[in-house]
Amino acid sequence: MALLRLVPDRYRAVLAASGWVALAATALPGGSPLRWLPVLLFVGLAPGVALLTPQPAGLRPGARLELFALAAPLSLSLATLTATALFLADAFSVVAFLGVLAAFVTVAALLPGVPLPAATDGADEPESAPGTARSPFRFRKREGGEQG
Repeated sequence: MALLRLVPDRYRAVLAASGWVALAATALPGGSPLRWLPVLLFVGLAPGVALLTPQPAGLRPGARLELFALAAPLSLSLATLTATALFLADAFSVVAFLGVLAAFVTVAALLPGVPLPAATDGADEPESAPGTARSPFRFRKREGGEQG
């Protein structure tokens, strides 16, 4: 979580550079953890994190969990779309795949993020007065006073 506390400009730079680091890691010998670990982390998280952050006013505590819960499926969806498009164009290679994703993450890191519901004002604050909002678990009472 220390990465999320970085200055937004540094955070954007680290996020934008992560794809190019993963692309450079493919030059290492096959089977090395120094090769597959950066690629796995980049493909699994970076595109989604780039789309969802940085938020204009920063992330609230509840939004950090929401960010990581949405980043992985979003990243894997974008990776699948990218790989499918490259396969259909008969242009798929690891370098092309990572290059397209790295360029996407670099551009997305420069744009403002998609607003998250938990990042809005009052999302993690308790209700101001009891009974003002309806609970989704509230049950209606039966007419005539019957229970059961």
